[in-house]
Amino acid sequence: MDSLIAEVDRLPDHRTFGRVAGIQGLLVAVGGLFSAVSIGTRVSMAGRRGAQIAGEVVGFKDGRALVMPFGSLDGIGLGAKTIVADHDAVVYPHATWLGRVVNALGEPIDGGPPLPQGPQGMQLRASAPIAARRRRLGGKIDLGVRSINTFTTVCLGQRMGIFAGSGIGKSVLLSMMAKYATSDVNVIGLVGERGREVKEFIEDYLGPEGLKRSIIIVATGDESALMRRQAAYMTLAVAEHFRDQGKDVLCMIDSITRFAMAQREIGLSGGEPPASKGYTPTVFAELPRLLERAGTGIGAGTITGLFTVLVEGDDHNEPVADAVRGILDGHIVLDRSIAERGRYPPINILRSVSRSMPDCNTKEENDLVSRARTLVSTYEEMADMIRLGAYRAGSDAAIDEAIKHRDGLERFLGQGKTERSELAAGYATLAKIVGTPKVAAAKK
Repeated sequence: MDSLIAEVDRLPDHRTFGRVAGIQGLLVAVGGLFSAVSIGTRVSMAGRRGAQIAGEVVGFKDGRALVMPFGSLDGIGLGAKTIVADHDAVVYPHATWLGRVVNALGEPIDGGPPLPQGPQGMQLRASAPIAARRRRLGGKIDLGVRSINTFTTVCLGQRMGIFAGSGIGKSVLLSMMAKYATSDVNVIGLVGERGREVKEFIEDYLGPEGLKRSIIIVATGDESALMRRQAAYMTLAVAEHFRDQGKDVLCMIDSITRFAMAQREIGLSGGEPPASKGYTPTVFAELPRLLERAGTGIGAGTITGLFTVLVEGDDHNEPVADAVRGILDGHIVLDRSIAERGRYPPINILRSVSRSMPDCNTKEENDLVSRARTLVSTYEEMADMIRLGAYRAGSDAAIDEAIKHRDGLERFLGQGKTERSELAAGYATLAKIVGTPKVAAAKK
């Protein structure tokens, strides 16, 4: 009944409409709207045989609004009636959405019943909380992955990037954390995903255990640029709904690069000049607006963000990767060479950084992690000589120790996708492998 009353209250008392005056490429020029619309206003275009095609105003030219559609323009012709939406771009999340799969418009696509609408609307393009009023990061969150828990510890409300080339296993790593993390709610956005892989991600990687406390927003690669961009906005809006209820939310988007590509497509269609590698200026303006929405809020809830970045050609300094790395609170690097030698997840701990460390750890934990990093770094520096047999045992005590602990550290950093590792157990296991000054003294 509350949902019905809220729906009635949202009914408009009048409608504004214009007419299609021209179509060029992906853009529709609509006349007659004048001051009734602005950038971001939603419209509905009437096609043949009663079809209604949703669109969004992305610019203005010669006194006409430039509209980009959310779907195909088939059936739209000159003079087609275009009605201005009576509401802003909002979504009405509800607790019953858990376990469901929806599209970028908030419509169910899993074959289930219609989604109940909550009483509180969330702006799709909301602003981030005021910085001076935000709470500081919370305690550690257990993500269930040993190498991340120990070497790039993540705190509640932190935002981390997962940087990798194609085919290295970003989606599998996300599904592991969605299943094993100690968050209250997972909100997962699949932006520009391959259609074939959506079902695999839900059934094989995430599974019933992960799905029951997750909401999945999907926009596949064959959908319009607006739908792909909106999937990211929808993901953050749903996460903000649960954060405002005091929940600790784990928000994942795969991938931010495809969000940037969608924004580039929209910008170029609207006449924006290309800048770095063809990305338009609005791409680099929208990235911080999107990513800053994750994190701590004013109330008790948090949004811990994990955002994958698809680095083109394994170039970690390409424009989007470079921009995202400067916005987020740390980065996890997946290395193709590590994946090729059979260790999964192929996290390069020497290139990965969490900006909440070392403040979130005890001195003993920091000493342990530092010692393990030093051993890995020492081995990697001499790896070629060791493999060639050019290094003679006993020449350097530090290298000898790195070789001694090599196999144990490799086993520690590897983890099967069905294996869960608890946060405290990770430190204990690492201490057994490499030892610490405290442990060594106790043994003596």
